[in-house]
Amino acid sequence: MSNIYIVGAKRTPFGAFGGILKHLSPTELGVISSKAAMEQAKLTNRPELIDAVYFGNVIQCGNDAAYLSRHVGLMCGVRVDSTALTINRLCGSGFETVIQGAQAIRLGEASITVCGGTESMSRAPLLIAGEKARFGVNLGEGLKADDALWSGLTDAYAGIPMGITAENLAEKFEITREQCDKFAIQSQQRWGEAHKNGAFTNEIAPIEVKDRKLGMKVVDADEHPRPESTYEKISKLKPVFKKDGVVTAANASGICDGAGTIILASEEAVYEHDLQPLAKLVSWNVSGCDPKIMGIGPVPAIQNALEKAGKSIENVDRVEVNEAFAAQYLAVEKKLDLDSERTNLCGGAISLGHPLAASGSRIVGHLTNHLVNEKNKTFVGSACIGGGQGIAVVLESL
Repeated sequence: MSNIYIVGAKRTPFGAFGGILKHLSPTELGVISSKAAMEQAKLTNRPELIDAVYFGNVIQCGNDAAYLSRHVGLMCGVRVDSTALTINRLCGSGFETVIQGAQAIRLGEASITVCGGTESMSRAPLLIAGEKARFGVNLGEGLKADDALWSGLTDAYAGIPMGITAENLAEKFEITREQCDKFAIQSQQRWGEAHKNGAFTNEIAPIEVKDRKLGMKVVDADEHPRPESTYEKISKLKPVFKKDGVVTAANASGICDGAGTIILASEEAVYEHDLQPLAKLVSWNVSGCDPKIMGIGPVPAIQNALEKAGKSIENVDRVEVNEAFAAQYLAVEKKLDLDSERTNLCGGAISLGHPLAASGSRIVGHLTNHLVNEKNKTFVGSACIGGGQGIAVVLESL
């Protein structure tokens, strides 16, 4: 079985909720990250080599949301006879597009695939039920708008918001508020140090946006992080979901906007088109778990992905676990006995934010760009998924 390589891996900076990227649609964000990844892969002038586009998006909010993946591809210049698929595996969507792109290559249906995730949480709509708006409501009932953002962060089947799933894990794994807050500060500080050292330079595609004072402004860094935060300050915040609980605004992932793109190529395509591999995609896995503790999903996903790769967690040099909540991350760390000095080394979603479908793309891209100068290294990226799933990928240096 021939190898599958990552030949492009870029993302936009992540904008804060209602921040610098709020005027850009998910499609526009996806085009920016995809064009940057294509440039990195030296495909800008050869878009006809791309066979398929897979793009994730969770909370659809643009006028062209139904066409998102197709529009991203066509706006990047791919062939008209190429294919496109928009995917929603919630917080695992970015990872899922990589899996879909890899499977297409492995099945011989494609040689080069564009795989990405994009989200504008700032643009999440307020929804009025169509049957009521179009066909009327009872006297005195009126029309009421539902918040699609809050609905997207609530599991109607389990009957609980995502924050309660983190509280459930905190109780199950005996995780304290102090541990959660200290981890949140660690995430912020690690991002700050990584940013200062240029750890994100190779993965971020700068964006030019309008600024009221400056006219046009180049954005090349994440907007959400607060590396100046202190434990003393955030420990005073009240729990959001449960009295005497552990989840606060400071130790949960940030609501953000952004996109990321990964370009995959078969071994044959790499040689035929003189592409430069950045990393090798080795294995992947998606697993189910109890929806009420959905945050534990990365545990079976990582274990299964490593088993497929013929490796164990002891063989892994670096791990990324999406930080949906501090309590959720700490539960995964505890269950897998992860070494914190090899995990989320540059911070995570608590610091730089979690634009739902884009986070998997960010993690894969981040690990890929850090594998470029490594030898004999194995990295793992993972995320929990609302509704009770986990997803993981295993990458290797060349």
